[in-house]
Amino acid sequence: MTPGGRVQAVIDLLTTIMAAPSRPADGTARAFFHERRYMGAKDRRAVADRAWAILRCRARLGWWVDHAAARRDRHNTTPAPDNVMRWYVLAYLVLVEGQSIETLAGLGRDPHGPAGLTQGERDLLAEMRGGSLDHSAMPRRVRGECPSWLEESLSARFGPALDHELAAMNREAPLDLRVNTLKTTRAQAHALLAAEGIESSPTPFAPFGLRVQGRVNVAACAPFREGLVEVQDEGSQLTALLVGARPGESVVDYCAGAGGKTLALAASMGNKGRLVACDISHGRMERATQRLRRAGVHNVIRRLLGDSTAAWFKRAQGRFDRVLADVPCTGTGTWRRNPDARWRLRPEESAELTTRQADILARAERLVRPGGRLVYTTCSLLAAENEAQVERFLMDSPTFRLIPADHAWAESTEGPWPFDPASPFLHLTPAQHGTDGYFVAVLERN
Repeated sequence: MTPGGRVQAVIDLLTTIMAAPSRPADGTARAFFHERRYMGAKDRRAVADRAWAILRCRARLGWWVDHAAARRDRHNTTPAPDNVMRWYVLAYLVLVEGQSIETLAGLGRDPHGPAGLTQGERDLLAEMRGGSLDHSAMPRRVRGECPSWLEESLSARFGPALDHELAAMNREAPLDLRVNTLKTTRAQAHALLAAEGIESSPTPFAPFGLRVQGRVNVAACAPFREGLVEVQDEGSQLTALLVGARPGESVVDYCAGAGGKTLALAASMGNKGRLVACDISHGRMERATQRLRRAGVHNVIRRLLGDSTAAWFKRAQGRFDRVLADVPCTGTGTWRRNPDARWRLRPEESAELTTRQADILARAERLVRPGGRLVYTTCSLLAAENEAQVERFLMDSPTFRLIPADHAWAESTEGPWPFDPASPFLHLTPAQHGTDGYFVAVLERN
C-alpha cells in the first residue's frame, strides 16, 4: 500500500471502531481486515499499530483539535461527526510523527489516499505545528486519557500516584507467557523459545512466567503449538496461584471464559482431581476446549451455566475445596491492552456490574465446602468492585473469613511475599508491578 493508502485505511478503521462503540476494537479490527484481504501482513500491522497509537491518545488529540480551533477562532473548522477521525489522524501525524503540512497535503495526490487538505485544515494544523502531544494547559484527566466520570474514583484509589498510574495505563503492555508445567519447565521453555529466535526472561513475580522481548508471533512457534506455553498476563497467573488448588481436589473456575486461569489451575493440580469450568458463553467455552486439548489437560469438566444446569448446581453445593470467581468487571486494569475500553464504559454499566458481581459471589459461595475457599478477583482498579464488594460479602456471609493474601501465597509457592505487607488483599497495578491491574481476595468458609 502507498503511504496515503495506509493513512486512509487508518481513518477508515478508526471510523468503523467509533461506529460500533459497544464492540471491542480488536474484534472490529479483525472484521475490518478480513474484508480487505488485499492488504498484506506488513500493511495490516502498520495500519493497526497507528490506529492503536491514536486510540491511546484520543483525549489529547481531541483537546488539541479544540485548542487549535479556538486559537484560530474559526468555529467552522470544528470537525463534523463524520470527519472526526480524519482530524484525529491528521493531528497525530503532526504532533506525534512530526510530519509537515506539505507532506500531508501531498497525500491528497495519492489516488488511494485521503482527500486533500482544505484551507481550514491547513490553518488548524498550522496551530499544532511544533507542538507536542502533551500540553501544560491540559487537565489531568485529558493528559491521563481518563474519562471524566472515573477521575474521582481513581484519584481516591491512588492519590498523588494517579498521574503515574494513568501514564502506565497508556503504555503498551508486554507479552507474558505461562509455562505449562504439565509438559515442561520454565528453563526448558525458555531454551525452546530461544531456539526459535524468541528472546524471553523470567517474570518478576510469577514462578512459571516468561516475558517476551519485542514483538513476535508466538502463536506460530512450536512451543505454543505444542502446548508448552500459553499467553497469560503475569497478574492473571498470580491470581490462579493464590487459589491454592492442589492435586486431587475439587475445584470450580466459576467464570472461566476462554480458559486462561482454568489451564493454570489444571497445572497446579497436576491434572489430578476434578476441575469444573463454568461460563455463560458457549463461544468462550468452545475456545477453551481447543486450549485445553493443546495443553494436554484432561481433568476439566465444562458446564455452560443456565437453566439446564440448575440441577447440577443444586447437587454441587458445599462440595468444592476451591472456587475461583473471576467476575465480570469494568476492566480498568486492562486499559494498556484495550485503550478503547475506557471510552466504551458508561457509569450505568459500572453500577450494573457491581450488582452482578454481588450476585455471582452469592451463588459461588454455595459451592464451597466447610474449610474450603472462595477466591474473588477482578481486573479492576476501582474500590467499589474490590474492597467494598468483599466487605459487603463478609457482612452478608458470616460463615466466611478473610485469609490474608500473603498466607495464601506462602501455602502455594516458595519465597517471601513480594507485595504490600500491610494489605490483606493482592493489589496489582501497571505502574507498580508491570502487570495488568488485578485485585484478589481469599475467603475461607469456617
